[in-house]
Amino acid sequence: MEFESVIHGEQIEKHYKGFSLIIPTLDIPKGFATALIGENGAGKTTLLDILAGIRLDYKGNLTFFGKFNDRDRENVPEVKERIGYEGTGNYYFPGWTLRQGRDVQNLLFSTFDEKRYDEICDQLAVPKEPTKKINDLSDGNQMKIKLAGVLARDTDLLILDEPASPLDPLMRDKLNDMIRSYLSSKEGERSVLFSTHNIADMETATDYAIIVENGTIVEQGFVEDLKEKYIIVKGEKADEEAASKVLYSMSSGTYGFEGVCLAERLNELAGIKVVTETPTLSQICVAVMKQNSKLYQVK
Repeated sequence: MEFESVIHGEQIEKHYKGFSLIIPTLDIPKGFATALIGENGAGKTTLLDILAGIRLDYKGNLTFFGKFNDRDRENVPEVKERIGYEGTGNYYFPGWTLRQGRDVQNLLFSTFDEKRYDEICDQLAVPKEPTKKINDLSDGNQMKIKLAGVLARDTDLLILDEPASPLDPLMRDKLNDMIRSYLSSKEGERSVLFSTHNIADMETATDYAIIVENGTIVEQGFVEDLKEKYIIVKGEKADEEAASKVLYSMSSGTYGFEGVCLAERLNELAGIKVVTETPTLSQICVAVMKQNSKLYQVK
């Protein structure tokens, strides 16, 4: 499926001692929610920090909204006004109160809507004590005020780093709704890129998936296309060895096996009694991550 890119990147590289992020080509579809998926340490945060302009010591070229480069991102106010970023770590200065957090965002961003911010905080049940220090809030409530901050602005792109991680199950479901609502409010004009190492709770908000392992992209595509590319296969224990030569990944149980198979190789299982199912995005991601993770390369 062809699409317009809200972010396009070429030859993106960042090198650390013992780890390198190397992304030859990156395209984030405009008008969709893209999940950046990978285990801890795969390079998700490094990539998002590069895209958001938090980290500038990288190689490569980036284009935003089809016309701005990464130098424009730093020098043309319009670009950062159009991007809402939520990151990990010390997002607010130590000692800031809830009121100060709101007031600073109001000063920094021309489209920040204080009334909208307060409404979102109320919807998310954020504490209403303006003098309460942000650092004294739970991790979940700190994430809520970060989300309220970016959603209270008139942006065209959200970049969210592990937004679901500190949230409880109900709030993760609410986050899915918030992402879908954000996209639908300007049909086709708004885009979301969020990272996660556990896609199960965020699958309903995901249109496009990019799987990262060991600092590079190992799989990507629209969710429905990926569900056609891969298929779940289940069979009896007696056929496990023969099936293992065909399956992309496999887990073994007492009475049988279950695995993920590339749909184009399904005919190679002819003669073996199997049951097939459409995989979830989570099942696809786990299979791809297993194939590329150092955890499963260690014998």
